[in-house]
Amino acid sequence: MDMKLLEEICEVRRLGSKAALVTIVDTRGSTPRKAGSKMMVYPDGRITGTIGGGCSESEVRLKALQALDEQRSSLYRVSMLNDTAADEGMVCGGIMDVFIQVI
Repeated sequence: MDMKLLEEICEVRRLGSKAALVTIVDTRGSTPRKAGSKMMVYPDGRITGTIGGGCSESEVRLKALQALDEQRSSLYRVSMLNDTAADEGMVCGGIMDVFIQVI
């Protein structure tokens, strides 16, 4: 794990604040990042780290904010296939499963 993310997790815990740790747990096909990539999402919407940028990262960021509101971790699938990918201008053509862990 990236040392900066590890330090931020410790800081969130120490302060008793909250954040969501997003981890890519599986990929299929062409994706911008692979399993193990991580980012932190804070209640104010800012992020640290990346799971690939673009529309898919924005989509996951919104899901992480929802998870923070509901205080519930979840598994989420991001599809970057066919019409969706073409409509969004994505050069990828795969699927990412991400685990959104509320801290």
